[in-house]
This record gives sequence, structure tokens and C-alpha cells, in this order.
Amino acid sequence: MQNRPYIEKKKRIVVKIGSSSLTHEETGNLYLAKIEKLVRELCDLRNSGIDVCLVSSGAIAVGRQAIGLKDKPGTNSEKQACAAVGQARLMMTYQKVFSEYNQTVAQILMTKNTMILPNSRQNAHNTFEELFSMGVIPIVNENDTVSTYEMQFGDNDTLSALVATLIDADLLVLLSDINGMYTDDPRANEYARLIDYVPELTEEIMQMGKGTTGSGVGTGGMHTKLNAAMIATRSGADMIITNSKDLNCLHHLFDNEYIGTLFAKNEQADFSLEEFLNE
Repeated sequence: MQNRPYIEKKKRIVVKIGSSSLTHEETGNLYLAKIEKLVRELCDLRNSGIDVCLVSSGAIAVGRQAIGLKDKPGTNSEKQACAAVGQARLMMTYQKVFSEYNQTVAQILMTKNTMILPNSRQNAHNTFEELFSMGVIPIVNENDTVSTYEMQFGDNDTLSALVATLIDADLLVLLSDINGMYTDDPRANEYARLIDYVPELTEEIMQMGKGTTGSGVGTGGMHTKLNAAMIATRSGADMIITNSKDLNCLHHLFDNEYIGTLFAKNEQADFSLEEFLNE
């Protein structure tokens, strides 16, 4: 990519993967081969000395499949029931696969209160720091089982960006079902062009994400990814959107050989998370 600069090797990375990337489109069952490749790549990053945190969707989708619901759950109670079943199954799968590479993982479930309440935020920060010092990879998800509407992040793109700020990460990677950010919706416009580098999040760039939606399994579209980019870059982290179809991209992050969009960090000392937390 001629226009995109190389990024230096990072000390701490947050990787987010969505529900549609973790399940088979045809059946809704877990995509085990992809999970195994994801885990191998994350363990290799960890083995290179980088602190790694995984933000993983999928609990509701896995629970929905286990319970036998044909349609996406509509009510909050249905979502919470699916999450209660699915979160246990998802973590069991992760623990099994990570253990194949002798890597210990931890589960962290968060609500907005974790970020809003100063004591909770500090306690969470301390927990992450202790886990990283022990060489553990935290696996984070929203606590869908107990969170009320007011206490929901709404999507894991936003959650992953907030986690990146909480743990002082210097890179956020959103593994998506598209290659990156385009000049238009590539599903609707065959002439849409991939934007490989965004040096600054202007109002024009932010407007380009309006009206786009995610898949039938996930909850986030390009609008939520741009909000995540706003949080991450203004908090001092680079952010990359890339396609989860080729998880080899994770070991090409620092040689600029991946297909995706890099949003350059643009730390602002007066940046406030309040507008995102109070949405």
C-alpha cells in the first residue's frame, strides 16, 4: 500500500472479532477452524512479547443456536437467556483451544458501569494490569446476561475501543466481515474503493459511515467502527479494520502487508469519553 505508513511494533494490542466472523453463515454454529487460527495468531503475538486482549462477540449467537431459536432474539430477556447459555459455551471453546498452545486466558464481562463509575473503572484497570503481568490473555465481552438497556454498550466495536483506552493499548484491531472502510458501501456499489489510510477523522470521514449496517448476526456497521476509531485514536491508539477471512493478517500488522484501513492515532489531552458513555 503506497499511501499507508508502516506502524511500529506495539506493546499492547486489543483485537475484536464479531459474531459473524465466529459462526458459519449457513448454520450459525461455531466456526472452529477460524477460532483455532485466531487463537494461534494471538498466542504468537503474545509469544513475541506483546500484551494481547481479545474482545469477542458471539455469546448470544452461540446461545441462540444451542437453544434452537431460528430468528435473532428480539426482546432483552431473550437476548440475556441466549447470552447466559452461549457465554459458557464460548469460553469453554476458547479455553480448550488456547490450552493447546499452553496459553492461559481469563474471562472479563463488562457493563457501562465498569467505565462510568471511577472505582469500578480503576478496579478493572488493576485487574487487567495484573493479568498482563502474569502473561494471561483477557477475553472480554459485554455482560449481556445482566446489563439493562441503559447499561449496554450496544456493540462490541465501541466496547473494544473503550477497553483499549482502559488498558492504555496502543493498537486496536477490528476483525470484520469486510476488508476495511470504503468510499461507499461495497455490498451495494461495485465501484466502491477501499481507503487504506485515514490520517485524521474529519467530519467528512465520519459522515461516510452513516447509514451502513452490519450482518444479520452482528450488531455493528461502519458507523460504529468509526465511533470506535474516534475513541481509540483520540485516546492515543492506532486502529485497523481488516477482514477476518484471512487471519494471517495479524502477523502482517507491522510489515504493512495486510489488506485493511489504518486510522492514525491522534491523541487529544482534552478528549472526553462522556459523549460515548452517555449515548
